[in-house]
Amino acid sequence: MENTKSILIGYSGHAYVAHSILANMGITPFAYCDNEAKENNPFQLQYLGAENSEEAFAALEKNNFFIAIGDNTVRRKVYENGAQKNIYPINAIHTSAIICNSVILGKSGIMISAGVIINPLSKIGNGVICNTGCIIEHDCVIGDFAHIAPGVVLCGNVTIGENSFVGAGSVVKQGITIGKNVTVGAGSVVVKNIPDNATCYGNPAKIK
Repeated sequence: MENTKSILIGYSGHAYVAHSILANMGITPFAYCDNEAKENNPFQLQYLGAENSEEAFAALEKNNFFIAIGDNTVRRKVYENGAQKNIYPINAIHTSAIICNSVILGKSGIMISAGVIINPLSKIGNGVICNTGCIIEHDCVIGDFAHIAPGVVLCGNVTIGENSFVGAGSVVKQGITIGKNVTVGAGSVVVKNIPDNATCYGNPAKIK
């Protein structure tokens, strides 16, 4: 029988959304890993210690788990530490998301929230966050561990590099390439390509 229990790595606001998505999938989080026990424990989950502790690792080997960390760099580090031990997180995909059959999803660690639309021939890398209500149009490519915030619209044939963050409510014009490790401020309108390691914001978005 398929394992319908899971563990969350990270347990704060972003994890609460992940908890909701997993529950929507019929998977029940029963425990969490974090650097310390949380005083605020809204779902009454068992604390297992840090994810690299002996107790936590034993539990992660035996159960589904999801890395519920919004920060791209930290999420990637936790993912890669697990990969070295040959353990990988599941994907968390809300059943209300509309994902076309021709979309290519990475094998692990992806979070796709409620109301997300991903249109034909797009590619979503491992560890990517597609947050609430974002729209990813045809032929988009989102690199590993990028974060597409709530309400973002990526028009057709947009490329988002690894580890990049596109802030809430932003719009990226069709055909645009955003490099690796880029931060796009909330509400921006991106009409020109953005190089690696840049921060941009505004309408039209300008590099800081």
